[in-house]
Amino acid sequence: MNIIECAGLGRRYRRIWALRDCTLAIPAGHVVALVGPNGSGKTTLLELVVGLRVPSAGRLSVLGGVAPGSIPALSRVAFVAQDAPLYRQLSVADTLRLAAHLNHRWDHQWARRRVAELAIPPSAKLGALSSGKQAQIAVTVALARRPELLILDEPLARLDPLARHEFLAAVLEAVATDGISVVFSSHVLAELDRVADYLVVLSEGHVQVAGETDTLVAGHRMLVGPTDHVDLLPAELPIISAQRADQQTRLLARCGGDPRPAAEAGFRAEPVGVEELVLAYLRHPDATALPGPSGATESREVPA
Repeated sequence: MNIIECAGLGRRYRRIWALRDCTLAIPAGHVVALVGPNGSGKTTLLELVVGLRVPSAGRLSVLGGVAPGSIPALSRVAFVAQDAPLYRQLSVADTLRLAAHLNHRWDHQWARRRVAELAIPPSAKLGALSSGKQAQIAVTVALARRPELLILDEPLARLDPLARHEFLAAVLEAVATDGISVVFSSHVLAELDRVADYLVVLSEGHVQVAGETDTLVAGHRMLVGPTDHVDLLPAELPIISAQRADQQTRLLARCGGDPRPAAEAGFRAEPVGVEELVLAYLRHPDATALPGPSGATESREVPA
């Protein structure tokens, strides 16, 4: 089952496309990191998935064919926005009671137990809590609904390192215990290796790359070799980014993990990390040509 499936999906605000021609098929059972710069379409995509927006083009379904925002989807998809939308004047206990009345599926005992484990007084007003504690209450409300799909839009943005660690630990515990799927957008690239096993990179409203993290990393190599040997590399080799000097050039390439073409051209193939991979796609969203030494683009065309 695919938790998110879309084809040609787009959302336009007047004449500006926030998301365009988005095609994805994300299988269930993953923790998915949605990564991209501000304005790349991350929030728009997530709002479409949970039914807060309607598409301007294309089609979209969740949980194996369910329409976003429909009655079947509402009880199975939980959403936590960046600003943790909570009623700041309510106490923690009142928040849990309100959530119990508003949701068909609700595990009140689990929610109360988790609040106790967090050492948050039930009588405390939400507005008096730290950003980290507010985020923990928001994710507690979301998880107590026992969703199949949890959507998190920039949940780590306002949290300090300890609060980020505790928040992600709670999410990963739910993944391990209940087998839920999670999609979260984040700018905190350092957290990707630890929590995400599926990666989607968005830039300028388009999907740049998507797939299981291990597979994507294994399919890319940093090629390091003499600058005057660049032309000896196969012309069809997809080059994502380049760092060139007079003597040595470093090329991030999609090469399927096969180092032989690079070795034959005098280049050694080095493994890449998730952060290095993501930054390369964000810096070069087209990835259609080999950048020259001064940042200009040479005439050598490289297919994306």
